[in-house]
Amino acid sequence: MPKRWLVASVVAVLLAAAGVVVVVLQDRGVAGVAVAGVDGPPAVGASSTAPNEPVTTSPSEAIGEADTSPSPSVAATTTAPAAGGAPLAGRIKPGVANPGVATFYDSDGGGACLYDPGPDPLTAAMNWADYEDSKACGAYVLVRASNGASLTVRITNLCPQPCRVGQLDLSAEAFARLAAPNLGEIPITWTLVSPELSKRISLRYKTGSSPHWCGIQAIDHRNPVARLEVQAGGQWKQLARTDYNYFLAENGAGCGGAVAITDIYGERLVVDPLPIKPDVVQATGLQFAAR
Repeated sequence: MPKRWLVASVVAVLLAAAGVVVVVLQDRGVAGVAVAGVDGPPAVGASSTAPNEPVTTSPSEAIGEADTSPSPSVAATTTAPAAGGAPLAGRIKPGVANPGVATFYDSDGGGACLYDPGPDPLTAAMNWADYEDSKACGAYVLVRASNGASLTVRITNLCPQPCRVGQLDLSAEAFARLAAPNLGEIPITWTLVSPELSKRISLRYKTGSSPHWCGIQAIDHRNPVARLEVQAGGQWKQLARTDYNYFLAENGAGCGGAVAITDIYGERLVVDPLPIKPDVVQATGLQFAAR
């Protein structure tokens, strides 16, 4: 037996003998950006808070069709997130007001993040730089106009060039709540927020997923997702993220196993194995803590 397995086995036995329990928590641009091959195993490589502020409009709470089967058994939280920061944040950091402009387009809530179109009218497409290879997908941002109006929108799409750094392409309804649509473009600032939500996180296996290849998407997370891991052979394996908002296990390792989702604050939620049901939204009953 290799030494690393011997050591791991001894540690596991000692922990069990000591009664230690490890508990884990878990445009004026293009409206939908097509990604080649997203309907099956893609031939692409992986790309690699501020306190909540009052808002004039709360995000709506509906998305997609969920699996009505019972939620999987889940554990509670592993590691307390680092206090006073978001160590896993990318370009979009809590507590930072990002200057930019807002435009609008006819959005149905779908787009490059590959979420299902839905009834939530308060969505936005993020400029390419801040989209950051889909790291912005699902983030909630508080948008403030110079006239004092504000509202919270969820990022569901990519606003490609000529969108500028800092620009948000809002749904037409979201823009109309900030300013008259005939203005076309207005100056704004926007800030990442962590709103109250009644929704819980769901997971979805991508079309074409099987025990040999799979893509996994997290949906309805309160805070941006920093990484997703799967359990394979008793080990946790971090999956590569694509720019269309799925995490891929291209060699099948971990497909159908337990899944761990970590937000930018370091909170890690673990979901027990779910059946591989391609294109089905499966509820977890878990949600990241509000920040």
